Amino acid sequence: MRVLIRGAGDIATGIALRLHRAGVHVVMTDLPQPTAIRRTVCFSQAILYGTWSVEGVSAVCAAAEEDVDTILASGAIPVLPDPLCACKTWLQPDALVDAVLAKRNIGTAITDAPVVIGVGPGFTAGEDCHAVVETMRGHTLGRVYEAGSALPNTAVPGLIGGYAGERVLRAPADGIFCQRLEIGTLVKAGDVAGTVGGQPMQCTIDGVLRGILPDGIPVFQGMKAGDVDPRGDVSACNTVSDKALAVGGGVLEALLHLTGALL
Repeated sequence: MRVLIRGAGDIATGIALRLHRAGVHVVMTDLPQPTAIRRTVCFSQAILYGTWSVEGVSAVCAAAEEDVDTILASGAIPVLPDPLCACKTWLQPDALVDAVLAKRNIGTAITDAPVVIGVGPGFTAGEDCHAVVETMRGHTLGRVYEAGSALPNTAVPGLIGGYAGERVLRAPADGIFCQRLEIGTLVKAGDVAGTVGGQPMQCTIDGVLRGILPDGIPVFQGMKAGDVDPRGDVSACNTVSDKALAVGGGVLEALLHLTGALL
């Protein structure tokens, strides 16, 4: 079975790991200049560096159509710089998973593949996809809906270690982001993790810097540009999150149910 995942950020990577470990042939797409925050656990980084590994699984940038089968045969996951997911026309996947997490549908249709799965809000099962997987932290995280939609976006991050919105670092201005601290750095409230046009992006809580944009990314004021985990576990910076694994499990469930496959 061949599954195309649109997006290669941290949640999409958790999905890819679940599917890959279950024996599914996974292909992913992302932006030519990825904007993932939790870069250490994002297969999108293969686009920038050629290869990238997460939890022992490798992804390789596929520069052309003919590279995909070669990379799959090697046991790795191909990642294409293809934000419009145009590759679906020649790849002809058995299933397509939209895991861009744009909070809205940016172009996925129920006719894109025999099975189409939407991840998070913005999709309606039976209209633009066959199933939707819940991404909201809480009782329904990872649940599969074959009718209706996921819970609406609240714009408030899920609670971790007693903190929600305080965890997120946002760009202080429009401009080009300048990274000051590395992922995995233990930080205190007030530490400057990055700057935009000389204006500081300060941490508001103590913890470990779990994610941050790299140098040179254009940002707008208020854009998510970093993430502090108040639990302070540095090792967690190199493994996919509980949320990503839960969503990945939901996608795997939906895929098996809708295809009737035994992997």
